[in-house]
Amino acid sequence: MLNRIATAAGLVVLTTGLALAQTPAPTAPAPTTPAAPAPGDMKEWQAAKLAKISLADAIATAESQGDKGRAIDADFEKADSKNPMHWSIKVVYPDGKLVEHGIDADTGKLYKSENQPIERYFTRLKVSDFQNATVSLKDALAIAEQKAGGGKAYEAEVERDGQSVIYEISVALADRSQEVKVGPDGKAVGD
Repeated sequence: MLNRIATAAGLVVLTTGLALAQTPAPTAPAPTTPAAPAPGDMKEWQAAKLAKISLADAIATAESQGDKGRAIDADFEKADSKNPMHWSIKVVYPDGKLVEHGIDADTGKLYKSENQPIERYFTRLKVSDFQNATVSLKDALAIAEQKAGGGKAYEAEVERDGQSVIYEISVALADRSQEVKVGPDGKAVGD
């Protein structure tokens, strides 16, 4: 009888040992990298870097919507419940009409146009100031991106400097945003 108990005990130990040998050993959890924030949680300059369509291309699309219009203001807008991620481009026409065009930042397609009262945006600027500018907003973007050492322009405003316009352009860099001013002669202001 003692022999049977010893044999049974040995089988239990042998079976338990085999079972433990077949169970995978616990592994240390894999290191995790922080998840990238969702575009809605990013700052505007960070989200703008995700746009497939550049601001310069969006301006070209907006300016092509009418006769001899010139873009004078541009902003990147993050997606919301009503609108996709888009570029909001204000274009002034020789007859004084100001139109805000929404250009989808992923497809480059025009998805809305709205007439705007020019006086609401520009009290000191005249249509002729934009039409007579030797440097376009699109050209000023390239100058600002170069001056910033690369990056992607995501916002541009215009103001009057004496008798001409000056562009204030925000450029998204790898870790921050930088503002560059471009004068009517196409040179970065402060050079």
